[in-house]
Amino acid sequence: MATVNIEGVTLHLAHPDTLNLVCVGQEEVVRQILAAWILVDERDLPLHPRLVGKPGVGKTTLAYAAAQRLSREVYIFQATVDTRPEDLLVTPVISEEGRIKYMASPIVTAMIRGGVAIIDEANRMSEKSWASLAPLLDSRRYVESIVAGIKIKAHPDFRLCVTMNEDASTFDLPEYIDSRLKPIIYVDFPEAEEEKEILRANLPFAEEELLNYLVTFLQAAHRQGEPYSVRDGVNIGRYALKRLRSSPEERTLKEALKEAVVAVLGPEALNYFPEEERPQPFRLRPV
Repeated sequence: MATVNIEGVTLHLAHPDTLNLVCVGQEEVVRQILAAWILVDERDLPLHPRLVGKPGVGKTTLAYAAAQRLSREVYIFQATVDTRPEDLLVTPVISEEGRIKYMASPIVTAMIRGGVAIIDEANRMSEKSWASLAPLLDSRRYVESIVAGIKIKAHPDFRLCVTMNEDASTFDLPEYIDSRLKPIIYVDFPEAEEEKEILRANLPFAEEELLNYLVTFLQAAHRQGEPYSVRDGVNIGRYALKRLRSSPEERTLKEALKEAVVAVLGPEALNYFPEEERPQPFRLRPV
């Protein structure tokens, strides 16, 4: 584990995240993130974009894809209602020798190494936690760890992005934080063709018929304002294929998909399932 010494205190740094995420489409969102991060003058500062949308629309994937365009290390911090200020900055732990070790959070590690920090589901945090990041989000660009007794300045290459879900289980942002997390970039459900490409990228082993079923189902749900996402579609497709593989008797693709829809989303989701008069038997390709 890498370490760095700041004001006589040794910090143990977090490891960067390497994710096998597939980013297809939504190129305009990626361009908006990158635009927020660029500097137009040596006196300029990067912005901290806020990606907002329903769960499962790919906000984290898009932020990660934008960071990869910069060829920077990426550090993801998963926010929760239990997140404490020290979780965001520096956490003390007892080492094997019985001494206190100071562990830098993914955010602080990104600050030190000039990487990109993504705070996922950021509006699940309380105001007390946000307060510890306030000086990082303005022209001061530093954080102050009370636990370690040090001030940590951000590397000039450090960039930050947060994602926020549009649901009821979140805190309202304090005004002084809301004004620092701009621009707000809304991420919506993709159009049919783009959604199909995302499904194909995540289900490269699926037949075209299965992808068509999933796209038709998801688009019908989107039109009615349901929160079903591409992530749900991927899980439905995977489970349907697993049921087809595990079942010794012949069954139709439609039957397997209906079973998967109920298992993933509940029986009410069948209202959006595409019906056909004569479903054809579906056989998996040999492994």
